[in-house]
This record gives sequence, structure tokens and C-alpha cells, in this order.
Amino acid sequence: MGGKARDAALSDEEKSAIARKGAAARWSLPKVICGAPDRPLRIGNIEIPCYVLEGEKRVLVQRAIVSAMGMARGGSSKGGGDRLAHFVNQKLLNPFISEGLKAVTGSPLKFLAAGGRIAHGYEAEFLAKLCFAVMDAERAGALQEQQKHIAKQCRILIEGFSVVGINALVDEATGYQEIRDKSALQKILAKYVKDEWARWTRRFPPEFYKHLFRLKHIPFPPNEGTQKPSYVGHWTNDIVYSRLAPGLLKKLREVNPKTPSGTRSRKHHQHLTDDLGVPELQQHLSNVEFLMKSCTTWSEFKERLDLAAPKCGDTLRLPFQVETNE
Repeated sequence: MGGKARDAALSDEEKSAIARKGAAARWSLPKVICGAPDRPLRIGNIEIPCYVLEGEKRVLVQRAIVSAMGMARGGSSKGGGDRLAHFVNQKLLNPFISEGLKAVTGSPLKFLAAGGRIAHGYEAEFLAKLCFAVMDAERAGALQEQQKHIAKQCRILIEGFSVVGINALVDEATGYQEIRDKSALQKILAKYVKDEWARWTRRFPPEFYKHLFRLKHIPFPPNEGTQKPSYVGHWTNDIVYSRLAPGLLKKLREVNPKTPSGTRSRKHHQHLTDDLGVPELQQHLSNVEFLMKSCTTWSEFKERLDLAAPKCGDTLRLPFQVETNE
């Protein structure tokens, strides 16, 4: 009734202005460039509609995420967003759900789907992060009995994600990988690596090495000036550079080769680009340090790292076969 009264009080010019403003807002939303309702992401018997948006942003549909995690959507007109937000904001889950994750949950992405329909979703990595948080809560005994089936669903999803990276899964399901340029790998590497090198700047915080040595049960060097053993470089390649982008470690070894004495003149990170390579490195290091803090053994850390950030390999195309035993 209130809407009808408001509509009656507006002039034709005001109604037209409101309509134009609404249309402009709708068409300013990011649009789908790949994906369709009949090409969902499939993990076992779980199906999640997924799309690649302008700017190569991979998204999963909000309503389907709620169903995939085994949550009842209820009668909310917001497609399950309220249900998801209520879940992550429970007091019992506070130690396991970061403020950043809560903020993302409460602000889903809006995008323009087929037919001009406005859809809601989250970037693909969101689901993996939420699943890890729920599994942590279950291990700590923080979940209620009626919520334990949600943790089971999370384990199924994480098992699927561990086969190949979540972005590769979305690309395969949407068909985006079929239209990628054949030189896509080189284009990616060009964004990460530069031939020239930058002045040395500390990129790896001391805490990274402290946790690394702790998990390896090796005494940490007594001061920052102490030369680290050569095998630390192998560990760094394994847990950092081999997981940032396909072919990145190989490319860095090409632009930063070993000298005749068997050492490298510079650090690999001195060849990373300022606009993408360095920020991606910093974000990865932050995530790795977070995982390290939560682990007591090297094997536990590697298991979680392999799930959260699988190695990229040297090619973009990856095998797509997700099977679960649950």
C-alpha cells in the first residue's frame, strides 16, 4: 500500500527519472562472460552454478553455496544470504571466522546474469575459506550437534578443491578454459615477472622463517644477519613460488639463473612486478603464515597448504576429475 501511495504521488517525469536511475545501476553491474545454469560446478553430487565475470572474476551463486553446505535456505527473499550471515556471526564461531570473512559474507557480489537478471554470489575462494573455518570449529568442538552435517559437507567440498584449484574448477565447468587465448600463460607470467630487477627490499617477514624452522624442528638462526642454509631456498620454492601462478617458478629461474658458483645473484622476489607479482606474494605469505601458526607439525602444515593453495604446475590446463568417497 505504501508503494502504491508513493507511486501515485510521483509525476511522470519523476517516475521516468527513477526508472532511468534503476536501469543505469543495473547495467553498471559486472556481466557474465562465461558460464550457464546448465554448466554448474560439480563435486560429487553437489552442484553449484558458477560464472566468470568481466575482469576474469570467478563467482559462485550465493543460494547454491547455502545448499552445498547443507544449510536450510528458509523463506528469505535474499536467496540464503541472511541464513549464511546468521551462521558465520554466531558467538561460538567467533574464534574461527575472521572479521574479513564476516564482512564478505554480509556483502555478496551483485552481477548481471542472463536475461538482465541481477544475481548474488561470492568469489570462488570464499567457499574454500569458509569451509576451512567450519572444519576448524568442528575440531575444536564448537559446532552444535545439528550443525555437524555442515562440517561433513565442507569436508566433501574441500576434498574436491584439493584435486585442482578452485579457479580451474570454475573455468572447466563454465567452459572458459576453451576460449582462453593460447598465450594466456605467457600473459599471466608477464604480469608477475619482469626481466629487470629491483633493489632488494624485505619481502619475507622474520616470522615466516621462525615458523618454518619451528615446524622443521630446527633452531632458528640467532640473529637476522645469519646466513640461512641453502635448503631453506628449496622449502621456499615449494611453499611459495610454485603456488603463486602456473609456470612462475620456472620463469623466475630463467630470468634469475644460477651463477657458475651455484648461487643466484639476486632473490627471486626482486624480479616480481610491483603491480601484481609483489602484492600476490605478500598475500600468499600472509595466508601461509596463518596456516603455520595453526599447525604443530610439518606434515600437518603441508596437508593444509596443499588443500588451500595447491601447486600450479607449468600449464594452465589441468585434469578435471573430482570424486569423493563420502
